[in-house]
Amino acid sequence: MTTYCFLQPLDVLYLRGNKLFDDPGSFGESLVPPWPSVAAGALRSRILADDRVDPGDFAAGRVPHPTLGTPHRPGSFRVTDFHLARCEAGGRIEGLFALPADLVLTQADLGPLTVERLKPHSAAAGIQSSAPLAKLPLLAEPARRKTVSGFWLTQRGWARYLAGETPAADDVEPIANLWKLDTRIGVGLDAERRRADDGKLFTGQAVALTPDLGFLVGVRGAEPSTSGTVRLGGDGRAAAIQGVEYAPPAPDVDALLRARRCRIVLTTPGLFAAGWRLPGSQPDGHWQLGEVSGRLVCAAVPRAEVVSGWDLARWQPKTAQRAVPAGSVYWIEDLHATTPDALRKLAEMGLWSDPPENPHRRAEGFNRFTFAVY
Repeated sequence: MTTYCFLQPLDVLYLRGNKLFDDPGSFGESLVPPWPSVAAGALRSRILADDRVDPGDFAAGRVPHPTLGTPHRPGSFRVTDFHLARCEAGGRIEGLFALPADLVLTQADLGPLTVERLKPHSAAAGIQSSAPLAKLPLLAEPARRKTVSGFWLTQRGWARYLAGETPAADDVEPIANLWKLDTRIGVGLDAERRRADDGKLFTGQAVALTPDLGFLVGVRGAEPSTSGTVRLGGDGRAAAIQGVEYAPPAPDVDALLRARRCRIVLTTPGLFAAGWRLPGSQPDGHWQLGEVSGRLVCAAVPRAEVVSGWDLARWQPKTAQRAVPAGSVYWIEDLHATTPDALRKLAEMGLWSDPPENPHRRAEGFNRFTFAVY
């Protein structure tokens, strides 16, 4: 079973990415949403505190935890969902989702906002490209329009999208209604003299979420705290933690098997050994992971990100890795699975082999995805 928690910031957050932040005059750009490892670290630290485990002993591997394991060998704890979310009146949680890569928002001059979907098409005869897959994600338009950005998908729009429909204009929410960035000046400190260090001014971005907004985290393999607070992001800013009931939208996997095709949509960044390609996929397009197989025919993948972080147990940076951004979309044809439960099991496990190539990153919530109607 998945346990859901809602993390609601009590202050602005410093959600730093992986850019260097050391020299005088540095600018610390915030990353919204942050990597799921931010939530994993906050919840695991709180679990250790609740169970009265000394962090130093745990970091050194002297005291293993029943569900967290050790820093060198993770236990059963893993993050399975990580989204922005809104807590509505009565405690109902509404998820908010970054636009998938196959959704395009356009707007003519002074006209209404239009939401459209890219669709796979075979290249016309005589057209050559360097695309490695059989089809290209294309958008056919009768007239030129400007693409617009800065919008997120509501849960209603997300449910429509997973069902194979194109969300409407009222299914998207502008970023201005969700959070604002607050630029702040900081001063480097001299630890020995315990005062401000000369010439060390830097600028950082603080993220101020709207009062009803927070992060929805799904956890398997452990029982996270459902009340109190956690330290979230840079500088350990406080966030209230609340256990919630949540049923994520999901497509009918039986219908996907009958149609013998689907889309795979990343909900967290993907750390894939073969770059942008799905784990288990071959150069000829054949794809198999666990008991599910098919043919990868098309992909919409934005520019790669770089994921790193800070390892508290080892007190050193984590290895920087190229990542496929959340929202990337893969179209699968000739879909086959032994049973519908095989699709559900793969969605629960994430895009990892068994055993996973990197159990630490799996526990932190990377390589998570959902199926969607093709």
